Amino acid sequence: MSEFKQTFNSSLGKKLLMALTGLFLCTFLIVHLGGNLLLFKHDQGFAFNSYANFLTHFPPIEVVAYLLYLAIIVHSIYALVLTIKNRRARPVGYAVQSKSPQSWSSKNMGLLGSILLLFIVIHMGDFWFTYKYNNILGFKEYRVNLATNETTVSDYKPEVADFERSISTENNVEIVRVKDLHARIQWSFSHLWYVVFYVIAMGAVAFHLLHGFQSAFKTLGWVHKKYNPIVYFIGTWLFGVIIPLGFALMPIVYYIQSLS
Repeated sequence: MSEFKQTFNSSLGKKLLMALTGLFLCTFLIVHLGGNLLLFKHDQGFAFNSYANFLTHFPPIEVVAYLLYLAIIVHSIYALVLTIKNRRARPVGYAVQSKSPQSWSSKNMGLLGSILLLFIVIHMGDFWFTYKYNNILGFKEYRVNLATNETTVSDYKPEVADFERSISTENNVEIVRVKDLHARIQWSFSHLWYVVFYVIAMGAVAFHLLHGFQSAFKTLGWVHKKYNPIVYFIGTWLFGVIIPLGFALMPIVYYIQSLS
């Protein structure tokens, strides 16, 4: 037990945990983006509100969510510890500074991580905490004609205080009543400062993952000349470009819609 504890208290052990938690968070980003793309459906929030309810009420997903929170905490703490330790070990900067984007991201992982941590706190407070523990959200009722697939939407006022979601069928019409997180997103993304901050945070995600994804494989020793180009391609294009761009487009599109 002491050897295990000593291993993960060492710099190498902390880097290993950062690599593992980082890759777990990368997996989460893929799933999270896939779910958030439901915001682009023109269904007045039906698919997204159903998705949000599923995430917060399906027990296996809730377990994964708490593992996610733990991964964020461990990743952030160890990143802070390693950053402070590295700066103390090398108080004087390099005489020659590389200008490549990847080198810049690797040298500024502490700054990028701080921006992301601030974003996560604000983002979870605005959406997750509001959804779970704040009663300011309203409810929507979606009526889907199962014969024509036509959907009508209206506001719904629950008769009980602890109402979360209900599904029923009447006369070949599916009735779904659910908490309206979509309205909260529309409200949040109608504020320019929030949209700008969100886009800046996604820029930080891009640079953070541009270095972090490939660095994780190196830390874990998963390197091979045959597969390194694949890791580089995925790290650059999927995590450095596609995922941050996909997230950034959401507040931009909703802000433009709020102006019309």
